[in-house]
Amino acid sequence: MNEKIKKVLEKETPKEISNVQHIIIGSVRVACHSAVEKAKKMGYNTLLLTTSLNCEAKEAGKFFANIAKEVLKSNNPVKKPCAIIAGGETVVSVKGNGLGGRNQELSYSFALEIEGLNNVVFASVGTDGTDGPTDAAGGIVNGNTITVLRGKNLDPHIFLENNDTYNGLEEAKALLKLGPTGTNVNDIMILLVK
Repeated sequence: MNEKIKKVLEKETPKEISNVQHIIIGSVRVACHSAVEKAKKMGYNTLLLTTSLNCEAKEAGKFFANIAKEVLKSNNPVKKPCAIIAGGETVVSVKGNGLGGRNQELSYSFALEIEGLNNVVFASVGTDGTDGPTDAAGGIVNGNTITVLRGKNLDPHIFLENNDTYNGLEEAKALLKLGPTGTNVNDIMILLVK
C-alpha cells in the first residue's frame, strides 16, 4: 500500500466538526404530518396514529380494519369523515412462495376484514415507490376489493396464506404502482372513512 494513503487511513477521525450543520429535510414524521395537512385541506378530520408502526403486516391490516369499523359505528377515535394516518415499517413472516411485500400484505389483510363495507378506503405505501421484490409500492383497497376476487371464482384467503398478495391485488386492480421516488422514509398507511 502507498505510504501516503496508509498515513491518511491511520489518522484519527475528528470527534467534532465545527463547520457542519445537519438539517433533517425528510423523515417518516415529516411525511405523515404532510399527509395530515393535505387531508385537513380536503375536509377530513385527522388523526396521526403513530410514526413507528412495527408489527406483522397482516396483523396491522386487521388492526386498521377494526379501527375503520369502530369509526363507522361510533365516530371513535375520530369523527367521520376522517383520515387516520400512520407510518413505520411492518414485517412479513414468509410461509408461502408467492409474490408481494409488506404494504401489499397489510392492505390485502385489511381488505379481507372489511369486505362489503361501504365508505372505507385504505392504502399502505412504501415511500420509495417499491414494496418487496415487486414493481408496486403497495395497495389501495376498499370494501369491494375481495368481492371482485370472489366474482372471478378466486379464493381470496389463498393469496394471503401463500404470501401472494401482489397477484391478489393485481386481480382486484388494487395495486399502487408509482415507480421509484428517489427517497425512502419508511411506509405510510392512510385510512379514509366517510
